[in-house]
Amino acid sequence: MGLPPIRPAKEGDLPALQDVERSAGELFAEIGMDFVAEDAPPTIEVLRGFAADGRAWVSTDRDDRPVAYLLVEIVDGNAHLDQVSVARGYAGRGIGRALLEHLIEWAQARRLPAVTLTTYVVVPWNGPYYERLGFRYLRPAEETPGLRKIRADEVAYGLDRSPRACMRKEVC
Repeated sequence: MGLPPIRPAKEGDLPALQDVERSAGELFAEIGMDFVAEDAPPTIEVLRGFAADGRAWVSTDRDDRPVAYLLVEIVDGNAHLDQVSVARGYAGRGIGRALLEHLIEWAQARRLPAVTLTTYVVVPWNGPYYERLGFRYLRPAEETPGLRKIRADEVAYGLDRSPRACMRKEVC
């Protein structure tokens, strides 16, 4: 059995994306990161903005219901992974990797030099996972102004209760 299909997110998908986010958050609660698990998912308006701009994709089940999603921004001329979430019952099946590969192809088609992201350093399905996929940790001096702003916003929002870092993967 192959991976679920990936397609652009549509208006009707947006509430399901919030459900996916809540489901994915349950894994964080299991490792004592309740502050992540209890964080509210993106609002419908925020999700709508990504979808309307063609910067949101979903992976769907047989009934075309989203089981995972990915959001991307352009930050300092690079594709920046804003969010990738896989519903708990679908985790570990390669769906997140397929969405990331889709993002890399999207970035390459737009001749963007790299994909960047911010992530938890010690969470197995975060930093170590991205490292296995070819991302590298950035030293603070390598962080672009946009990445520094994202990190500052994360700190202000309270997401730094566990070590976080910026990562980058060259794609062009």
